[in-house]
Amino acid sequence: MPKFRPLFHPEGPTFVELARQALSSTERGYDMIAPKFDHTPFRTPDPIVTEIARRIGPVDSALDVCCGTGAALRALRAVCKGRVVGIDSSAGMLEEAARRVEGVELVRGDALAMPFDAEFDAAVCVGAFGHIEERDEPRFAVSIHRALRPGGRFVFATSERPPWTSPTRVIAETFNAVMGVRNALLSPPFIMYYLTFMWPDVRGRLLAAGFSDVEAVRGALDKPYERVLIVTATS
Repeated sequence: MPKFRPLFHPEGPTFVELARQALSSTERGYDMIAPKFDHTPFRTPDPIVTEIARRIGPVDSALDVCCGTGAALRALRAVCKGRVVGIDSSAGMLEEAARRVEGVELVRGDALAMPFDAEFDAAVCVGAFGHIEERDEPRFAVSIHRALRPGGRFVFATSERPPWTSPTRVIAETFNAVMGVRNALLSPPFIMYYLTFMWPDVRGRLLAAGFSDVEAVRGALDKPYERVLIVTATS
């Protein structure tokens, strides 16, 4: 059999493995690459994860929405005195999280309809907004708000939409167009889009979901992450 070289890292997925992922459903695709996911550039960088956890500070309970392999769970465990829960729809990603992070609860479930009601002091979502279709963002925000206790905080990283003159914008919009065609032609869909849940549009989504205050902090991170905004929404 021919050997295919990994694209990003010696232990990361090959182009063929990523292509198979993109032709699968979202859940099945992440099941397939879960053991290699942390060796891709799709994993949120540690400085961003650490800053999100720092903004939360000491809490009694915390929830990681779409927790993946557990990058944010490790950071939450360091600032949470009690219960830390991660929820994800991919069994494979949860298996990796269980292997990598101790002392947390892991739940397989839908981020749009989480089985939590006023249970957490804080919630985070790291690098997963592209898996939420725009039409589902209101349900997503409501689901997170329902999981938080009164006064609880939802903290996450996003950015402002770059101008069309930016190569980043052109590449992202092109990818989104290709993914839209793929999902129109093939079933089940693989949901992965860029330029989602962005500031300031997300502020209105969160306020409509019941959050009482939504603030974004600029300049919290050094280069190359200086464009990242850290958003805190208070329930």
